[in-house]
Amino acid sequence: MTGRTPPSSKPELFGDQYPFITPTDMAFSDRSIRPERGISDTGAESLSRIKLPAKTPCFVCIGATIGKLCLTSEESFTNQQINSIVVNKDRHNPDFVYYLLRHVSGQVKSLAGGAATPIINKSAFSEVPVLVPSLEVQESIASILSTYDDLIENNTRRIEILEEMSRRLYEEWFAHFRFPGHEEVSFKESELGKIPEGWEVASLESFGTILTGKTPSKKKPELFGSEVPFIKLPDMHGQIFITETTEGLSREGQQSQWKKTVPANSICVSCIGTGGIVVITSEPSQTNQQINTVVPTKSDLREFLYFTALFLRDDINNYGATGATMTNLSRGKFASLKVIAPCEEVLSSYSKLAAPMFDLILNLQRANRSLRAQRDLLLPKLVSGEIDVSDIPMPDDKEVEAA
Repeated sequence: MTGRTPPSSKPELFGDQYPFITPTDMAFSDRSIRPERGISDTGAESLSRIKLPAKTPCFVCIGATIGKLCLTSEESFTNQQINSIVVNKDRHNPDFVYYLLRHVSGQVKSLAGGAATPIINKSAFSEVPVLVPSLEVQESIASILSTYDDLIENNTRRIEILEEMSRRLYEEWFAHFRFPGHEEVSFKESELGKIPEGWEVASLESFGTILTGKTPSKKKPELFGSEVPFIKLPDMHGQIFITETTEGLSREGQQSQWKKTVPANSICVSCIGTGGIVVITSEPSQTNQQINTVVPTKSDLREFLYFTALFLRDDINNYGATGATMTNLSRGKFASLKVIAPCEEVLSSYSKLAAPMFDLILNLQRANRSLRAQRDLLLPKLVSGEIDVSDIPMPDDKEVEAA
């Protein structure tokens, strides 16, 4: 089944009754997703023939994110870039069909050819040959692989809660100025409005060294490898810490632009293209030229600078506007952005509360990376029948609990 987008000229068709899934929602997710938009009851009536039940595998068949997939968790709709399989549950297990699609995603993507806008038509998608075991075996395979995704989703929820807790604390202290002892503090005027006495307005560069990344020459393949993470904009979406990247540098590549290396716990901010995406490095890394990085002068600035950079998103996009369609904020303009600089005592107190939460977030992200690797190692062997389902132990979440 192929989805459809309601006409934007009829806003009454959009609402929050049913998820409306687009490729953008699926680009940086695992099995489950949380779409940004929804369909109203009125919209659902006009699209009733293409309403998807819960547990429907969805596969992107048009555009740059072709091959991405998800599994609906409730009745949903998709746009026209997505083909979905409404599973006959008498013969097939929906979770197994989702994992089967993951297994053959490379084969399906190859049907798109080398067009500027890749596309897989519905007929070609429907005719991809697959081997399907008995329903009993399907259910066993789905049970094993779902256990990994259940753990990943549980960890992801914990990450979201920890991030929200530390963000709300940041807003309470540094936006609303309701920090411990605020009742005894007087306020003064500043270029950013009233701020507590003892606080200042400072530029971003006053908090650390600002570095702009660079891409080594693609004409020298020896500069690329897996030793040093090389961060690009697609790696940053949906992340707090960078624990893996799609591309890396060799030691030779790192040495060729040594001064571009940033240590762990540096704050990377996208300033060209989509501005204001923020992540934290988890190990020494380099970035491309779209990213400016703040290397903090002190370790207790990590969480404060992370949220400060997030709250600068509008400034980055407005200040970096050049009349073109994309943001382009130079290092100098980025470094000169003005922010509130709290007193040392309040900064230190915030770090003592927020740093343990961020440390746990990093551990959970690393645990998810390990779970994904284990799942993806098992997936082709289970689906192809290379290994018997009865020989596979369930994943162990001791690593997660230890985090």
